[in-house]
Amino acid sequence: MPELPEVEVVRRGLAEHITGATIVGTEVLHPRAVRGQPGGAAALEAGLEDARITALRRRGKYLWIDLEYPRGGQGAAQSSGRCLLVHLGMSGQMLLGEPGQVTSPHLRIRSLLVTDTGRELELSFVDQRTFGRWELTAPGVTDPVPHIAVDPLDAAFDAAHTARVIRKKRSEIKRVLLDQTVVSGIGNIYADEALWAAQVHPRKKATAMRQTDVMSLLDAATEVMTRALAAGGTSFDDLYVNVNGASGQLNIALKRVEVSRRQVISQSDLVRQALTKRLESPTCSAAHRRSFGSRSLRGASHA
Repeated sequence: MPELPEVEVVRRGLAEHITGATIVGTEVLHPRAVRGQPGGAAALEAGLEDARITALRRRGKYLWIDLEYPRGGQGAAQSSGRCLLVHLGMSGQMLLGEPGQVTSPHLRIRSLLVTDTGRELELSFVDQRTFGRWELTAPGVTDPVPHIAVDPLDAAFDAAHTARVIRKKRSEIKRVLLDQTVVSGIGNIYADEALWAAQVHPRKKATAMRQTDVMSLLDAATEVMTRALAAGGTSFDDLYVNVNGASGQLNIALKRVEVSRRQVISQSDLVRQALTKRLESPTCSAAHRRSFGSRSLRGASHA
């Protein structure tokens, strides 16, 4: 699934092309894509009408699109503005292109945008598994999901404070890293990579770790996600932004996500075999981790 670096690639790409654009129409094509929206599809469609996009933000794996209503649209009653919350779920893609360009059978929502230069673009939400969603909310990063902690790539991230919180947890350290209420944005693959780099066994109890060791682990998580972000950003720009020298389609398809992940993970034959099976199998990845073992389980001790 898309994790923090992949979601940040989406945010940066969309911010470059749709900041300042106005949403002139939205169509919800599948009710599950708006399952958290009070009033359902009709409320989302009406609430986005004539909304101007002012900024795109992220907390962990969540995106927020800040909106204002200079034309007095349906959402103008919210005097302080509104936000569109986007979660990509397991397979969500945000695609930007010419109107009607996206014809996927998994298209769930589409919005027609007009940029500040007058160009028409269509923002499409494609989600094969339909675990992702859009929701119109009140402004503020923490309003829709107040439990989500600050992530390691956020300027407000306090590694020392987070390390102290982690050391109070009685769970295994990998489980704590995946707890989005403690530190957000770290998924299964990046947790394994950070544990491997810091030489910490994933089953070690968080309470048994020293402050300096947890700080080193958080530094490792930050470093591996930063490298993944750089790899994803390069693929994103070369293939989807500057096609034929013009701004075109923005695509964070899962195939591209896994390319950036593979660039981060070292080329151990066993790791590559395990990762390939995990990514290509339709079954739960836990089965493959039991068969092949997490990379962080090898070469690290409990001590």
